[in-house]
Amino acid sequence: MSVTDVDTVEAKTATDVRRVKKGEFRSARGLLAPAVIFLILLTQIPFLVTIGFSMIKWNLLYPKDRGFTGVDNYVTALSSGALWPSIVATVLITAFSVIMSLLFGLLFALLLDRQFPGRAVARTLMITPFLVMPAAAALIWKYSMFDTNIGILNWVSRSLHLPVVSWSTEHPLLAVVIVLTWQFTPFMMLILLAGLQGQDKGILEAAQVDGAGTWRTFTWITLPHLRMYVEIGVLLGAVIIIQVFDPVAILTKGTGGTKTLAYLLYERAFIGLDVGEAAAYGVVTVVLTIIVATVALRTLFKVFMAGGSR
Repeated sequence: MSVTDVDTVEAKTATDVRRVKKGEFRSARGLLAPAVIFLILLTQIPFLVTIGFSMIKWNLLYPKDRGFTGVDNYVTALSSGALWPSIVATVLITAFSVIMSLLFGLLFALLLDRQFPGRAVARTLMITPFLVMPAAAALIWKYSMFDTNIGILNWVSRSLHLPVVSWSTEHPLLAVVIVLTWQFTPFMMLILLAGLQGQDKGILEAAQVDGAGTWRTFTWITLPHLRMYVEIGVLLGAVIIIQVFDPVAILTKGTGGTKTLAYLLYERAFIGLDVGEAAAYGVVTVVLTIIVATVALRTLFKVFMAGGSR
């Protein structure tokens, strides 16, 4: 076979490979198309409708007084003085809740990673708070734990001759953080427990043979291994908690520096009945969330960049 024939065969082979790859790509796109279409219908079209509402003067108290206002609703949202305190409240509640649930989740994950009788039952019981609906969890804590008359916390305070604390009014931010920490600790625990169970036991045994203590093994081997899982837990937990509405609405009604962005939207839409302004707050919230998430993904959570390479 001549050199020309070899080149021809190689060219045909390369062309066939490209055709196969294009066919696989088309098949993959075809399989993903229904999910993408459903996602667009479920999220993007309502968001475009919200943008349209945000440019309309529309208060349900005055249904006939409706018209196009352009960016007036955005100017009102940015200059009213209610947006920035809500951003601060959202950041504080989200940050404290994520950090506390992460720390408690790591503690319980380390405990449940050990062998002991009844470990399966303990794992099941630890997951339970995450399965409770947010509204139900807030009601449980409001009446069973925080209530000044029948709450368990104040019963303990009376037993110890300590002053009774009205948690929802005296410490509203702390009350909301406690409820969210209780509910999302199992979420963090599950992610970190999966990371612990995926750890190479041979490396831990080698560290013990080399004389590394428990603390050094944890800080130099276990924690670096869990970094990816910590990043995933923090990102997912923050995305979920930043949208939380029920604990704020049930425990504090947005008072005491707990008026988050979600509650602010509810207040403008269902209490103030101003559809246009509420839509503007919603668009601003989405834009701010996208900015924060993009910065976090590009700087903090490098597990999502370059295929998870370090």
